[in-house]
Amino acid sequence: MPETTFSSLGVPRSLVESLTARGMTAPFPIQADTLPDTLAGRDVLGRGKTGSGKTLAFSIPMVARLAGSGTRRRPSRPRGLVLAPTRELATQITATLEPLAQAEKLTVTTIFGGVSQNRQVSALKSGVDIVVACPGRLEDLMRQGFVTLDDVQVTVLDEADHMADLGFLPGVTRILNATPSRGQRLLFSATLDNGVDKLVKRFLTDQIMHSVDEANSPVAAMTHHVFDVDGVETKKALVEKLASGTGRRILFMRTKHQARKLAKQLTAAGIPSVDLHGNLSQNARDRNLAAFSSGTARVLVATDVAARGVHVDDVELVVHVDPPAEHKAYLHRSGRTARAGSAGDVVTVVLPEQRRDLSVLMRKAAIKVTPIPSTANSAHVAELVGDIAPLVTPAPVAEAAPARGRRPAGTATGRRGGGTARGGQSRGGQSRSEQGGGRGGHSGRGGGQSSGGSRTHSQGAGNRRNRSGAQSSGQGTRSAGSRQR
Repeated sequence: MPETTFSSLGVPRSLVESLTARGMTAPFPIQADTLPDTLAGRDVLGRGKTGSGKTLAFSIPMVARLAGSGTRRRPSRPRGLVLAPTRELATQITATLEPLAQAEKLTVTTIFGGVSQNRQVSALKSGVDIVVACPGRLEDLMRQGFVTLDDVQVTVLDEADHMADLGFLPGVTRILNATPSRGQRLLFSATLDNGVDKLVKRFLTDQIMHSVDEANSPVAAMTHHVFDVDGVETKKALVEKLASGTGRRILFMRTKHQARKLAKQLTAAGIPSVDLHGNLSQNARDRNLAAFSSGTARVLVATDVAARGVHVDDVELVVHVDPPAEHKAYLHRSGRTARAGSAGDVVTVVLPEQRRDLSVLMRKAAIKVTPIPSTANSAHVAELVGDIAPLVTPAPVAEAAPARGRRPAGTATGRRGGGTARGGQSRGGQSRSEQGGGRGGHSGRGGGQSSGGSRTHSQGAGNRRNRSGAQSSGQGTRSAGSRQR
């Protein structure tokens, strides 16, 4: 039987050369199954497990069909549209699309919230071929008249089930209604529940369904482990040991606070780590993902915001420090390793009170694994971790210089109620720009600025006289603690 290649599937030569230049010479199963139909212009419903290569499966036909359509891009009228549920996934899709688009002299832009819309509006006005967008910001720009979807020829809906979980389907429905009904539509989803089946019936015409694996099936190249610990201190030491290897690893936590806290603890222990969660600004997310991708930080501590869409090559270990609430989240978290044919390990650390719930979760995920009593010194833990990376001394945190004109607490300022500290000291001596997270603290009237919920007292020395002429001491106000986004 002849070997299946991108060329034999009908992929244009320019795209085959672009793929080959990046080491992609043989299609994965979902690509081999869907490309003949998608390149021919058919509507396709694709169901594949996480890490199966579906992003490339829809990127190739989108670029090929737009390049061969004979139409030209026009300002504010994209010809291709990809909808994604999260900023991270939209960014990853764009990274896959751009080299292919460049091979055909097409342009791509990304649209999502959490950042200024000015750059996005400018790109649209200059004319782009393909827009990769999150539904919320795209609808905002549509309402403002900055983009119209009348010229869209190919529409892709990726991670449709996740969009349903996030409550995005009403917006997705309005966006799809704004695209021409005669256009090609490709929908990729692990499951068809929560209203995804209604999207399929309403917007796909004579579609072909391709399902490479059972929905939410585990990945064959992934090895699962359950490490049973007897208490919190044992767990803490075990997690640090699991994080100490030389390769990339992702540690999942339930809450933003715990993710941020663990990343700081590991970094302080000599294991460079960054966090990823919903409270970070887009610049901070990009900076942390870049550090993880480049190897500057070997460990990414994340909440479920990273469970879909974040694809970094060669993640050798995923650790569920906090077991997830349900089995689909477990599989999507775990799918950050063993992607696209690579192997990987997944560890779940379980406390005594979590054992019963984890057993139910694993049964629903169709994963059979025997829990092993474990500590940081267990032989099987040492074997899994492998070589220990050299410890890295964390960079010292410099104290922020006092704001211009600011005086130490308790000294005279000549201002009623004490001086207001513009840009006062933040947590740990870092300035707001160094933290890269959410909003810093804001000062109350005449109060010093603080961060992290702490309260500072400034003794107002601008004493004033009351009506009787007696002198009274003006008391400084308390500053408000920093607020999270």
